[in-house]
Amino acid sequence: MSPPPPLGRTRKRDAQLFDPALCDTELVAVRGQFTQGRWARARSLLVATGDDWDRRGHRVTVLAETPSATAWAREWLLAEPGSADAATLLACATVHAALRGKGTPQAADEACRRAAAVLPADPTPWLGLLMLSRAFGGDEEFSRNFDQVRARHREHHHAHHLMVARLAERDPAAGSDPLHEVYDFAAWAAEESPADSPLAVLPVIAHAERYRVLAAAEGRTAPEAATLHWSGRRARQVLRSAFDWWLEWEREDHPRNRVDLNFLAHAKLCEGRPAEAAALFHRIGAHATRAPWSYPDRDPTKAFLAARSAALGTA
Repeated sequence: MSPPPPLGRTRKRDAQLFDPALCDTELVAVRGQFTQGRWARARSLLVATGDDWDRRGHRVTVLAETPSATAWAREWLLAEPGSADAATLLACATVHAALRGKGTPQAADEACRRAAAVLPADPTPWLGLLMLSRAFGGDEEFSRNFDQVRARHREHHHAHHLMVARLAERDPAAGSDPLHEVYDFAAWAAEESPADSPLAVLPVIAHAERYRVLAAAEGRTAPEAATLHWSGRRARQVLRSAFDWWLEWEREDHPRNRVDLNFLAHAKLCEGRPAEAAALFHRIGAHATRAPWSYPDRDPTKAFLAARSAALGTA
């Protein structure tokens, strides 16, 4: 277990905490070349990824977020018109462009559907459509796209996180209702998955996403919202179950495991268990994620560094 990075770092180094590539060192190296228009290594990386759908989705999404990703993916597709990898990368790049207001949702939708037709078994173009409908679509469209992803990969990590975030936003007036549908969905998805699936942590994600919505809707301060939200019996049960799962399985091989660990560390601190959070911070290392440290409406860098300092007992 490696120690966490030092706390006394510059603002520039702090910004690197939130690298979406997480602990995928191959992806980091390839992304550096892809941003310069050299897509040959991106091609090799995606070929090597094969049908590891969670890893493929993670790598395509990170590459698609880079500057000029649309132009470089289009150049690749012109060179290899039949490439499913190029078509999928271009599709996800147009989705991110639309999310930034640099393109239209219609163009992104069409690009995703073209990519889906090239390799029908791949859930990644449908992940792009799910992200698009998360921002621009209604509940029915979003649910259809989620079903398309899940039909191709039942345990798709990123898709389940998007669904939980969307469900948590329904009916904010319900307050901290323990029967809210987001909790039922997360429990169902966790129970439907194999014992070693990282979706075992999904009920914790549901509580964090609902916490985000309730804190915003009710105008509570962060400490007040956390104390009220994480003190219930259901919250304690799902946290204990998820933490025990992590101690046994750890899942270092999953490309998005640091996402789960950040949510779990955040929840453990909200629950008032800094010793358990400390073990998670050691495993997280430098791979922080903006969510949930930005909840509700906080500076994620300050929140993460303060939380890690509190958990590790560092001045």
